[in-house]
Amino acid sequence: MTRSFAFMLSLGISQLVAAPFGEQKSTQGIRHSFLIAGHPTAIVDEDSHIKWQTTGRSRDGFVLENGNVLICNLKDVREYQADGSFKTIYTLSPENAELSTAQPLKNGNTLVVECGKKPQLLEIDSEGKIAITVPLQPETDNSHMQTRMARKLGNGNYLVPHLLAFAIKEYKPDGSVVKTIKTDTEALGGKAAKNWPFTAIRLDNGNTLSTLTHGNKVVEFNPSGEVVWKLDNENSSAQLADPCGAQRLDNGNTIISSFGQHDGSKPKIIEVTPSREVVWEFYHPGVQAHEIHVISTNKETTNTTLK
Repeated sequence: MTRSFAFMLSLGISQLVAAPFGEQKSTQGIRHSFLIAGHPTAIVDEDSHIKWQTTGRSRDGFVLENGNVLICNLKDVREYQADGSFKTIYTLSPENAELSTAQPLKNGNTLVVECGKKPQLLEIDSEGKIAITVPLQPETDNSHMQTRMARKLGNGNYLVPHLLAFAIKEYKPDGSVVKTIKTDTEALGGKAAKNWPFTAIRLDNGNTLSTLTHGNKVVEFNPSGEVVWKLDNENSSAQLADPCGAQRLDNGNTIISSFGQHDGSKPKIIEVTPSREVVWEFYHPGVQAHEIHVISTNKETTNTTLK
C-alpha cells in the first residue's frame, strides 16, 4: 500500500538537495513523486527534488503504508525510517550469492528471493523468522541470471521471472509450477531476441505484465501466454534500453525504467498509455533505475496496489 508524499514528509523525511534532481517532462502536465531503487536509491518529489536518499545501490523497493522505505540490496533487505535509521529484515544465507526481491505482503510478511546454489523464495515474518520457503527452478546455475522481481499473487501463489529460462513461472507454496509463460516464442523473436523476463506483475484483469530486458520490450500476456500488448522501440518513441522496472497505474498507463540507458539525453523512466504514447519522462544523466515505485501524481496519492 502507499501513502501520499505529504504524509511521508510529516514523518520527518527532509529535503536533502536544494537544486532539482533531474527533469520531468510531460506535454500533459504530469508530475510524479517516485522511489528509485537502483543508483541512487532515492525518493524524488513532484518538483524533482530528492526528499530521501540512502547510500549504495539497490535492486527492489517500496514505500510502506507507515512511510518507511523497504529496500532490497545485494546482500540484505532493510526497512528504513524517515531519519535514515533502519532495521535489517533479512540477510543473505551463506550458501547463496545474492538477493533480488523485497515485497511487503498483506499478511505482514516480507517476500525475498535468494539466488545461488540454493535458489529459493522466502517469506520473512515480523520477527525476522522464515515463515515459508519455496524452492525455485531457474534452469541455470548462473546465480545472477536465475531470477529478479518475484511477486506474491492474490491466490497465494508466486509469480517468478527466470531470465535464462525465458520463462515466467507461477509457483504454488509447495514449489510446484502450475503455469509457465514463455518469452522466447516466435511471436517475440525467439531466443535470439534475448527476451529475458525481469519484472513480472499479475494485473487485475488476470493478464501478466513483464519487462523483457535485453529484448527491449514490455509485454502483456493473457492467461494463455499470448501477447495482447507490446511496447518496443519499433512501435513507439519509448527509447527503451534494458527495461527492468515497471508499474501499471490506475489510469491504465505503464511506468517503465530503462536500467541500461546510459545516454543522458534520453529518458531513464517513462510513462506510456495503452496506445503506446509517451506522456511523461524523467531525465538525469547519472541515474540507473532498476525498479520504480510511483507514490503520487499531481499531488494525488497513487492508489495502485503494488504487485
